[in-house]
Amino acid sequence: MKKEKWLIAAAAGAGVAALAYTLLSKDDIPKGAQSVQPFNKNLYMGKWNEVARLPNRIEKNLIHITEDYSLNEDGTIKVITKGYNTESNKWIETFGKIKFAGAEYVGMLKVSYFGPFYAAYNILDLDPDYKYALVSSNNLDYLWVLSREADVPQHIRTQFLDTASKIGFDIGKLEWV
Repeated sequence: MKKEKWLIAAAAGAGVAALAYTLLSKDDIPKGAQSVQPFNKNLYMGKWNEVARLPNRIEKNLIHITEDYSLNEDGTIKVITKGYNTESNKWIETFGKIKFAGAEYVGMLKVSYFGPFYAAYNILDLDPDYKYALVSSNNLDYLWVLSREADVPQHIRTQFLDTASKIGFDIGKLEWV
């Protein structure tokens, strides 16, 4: 009986270690990608609209997604994400915290909506006026086009799609919402 409990504990420990390794991996950006430099967090604050995304289970059945960023007193960033769930016919709202993965002049951040677990938040491209942003996680499964407006001008769309394509994202799967 003691041996069985020890084996269960060892297996659970290995599972936790594997999860921690995956979440805390040094590969915080897709291979071949670079985060925007210089990055100005003050200019990034405010409301953004999600205008395109790669399909993902996190945002399944969500439309009209917005993100509102503001500075916390400790230098981290508060994010409020809102969206309409077409399945439940309800608006949802969730709160997150963003911190820099390194230097504050680099658009390489980490976001957490669930306690101590952070996911990569990389700003891969950004127009000079901070009106349009191309954002990814740490792999080629997550990609978003954000805009201060309801849409993105064609020249910005072309620029972002070119950047994403060169990194290896399957831009043909992007959903323009």
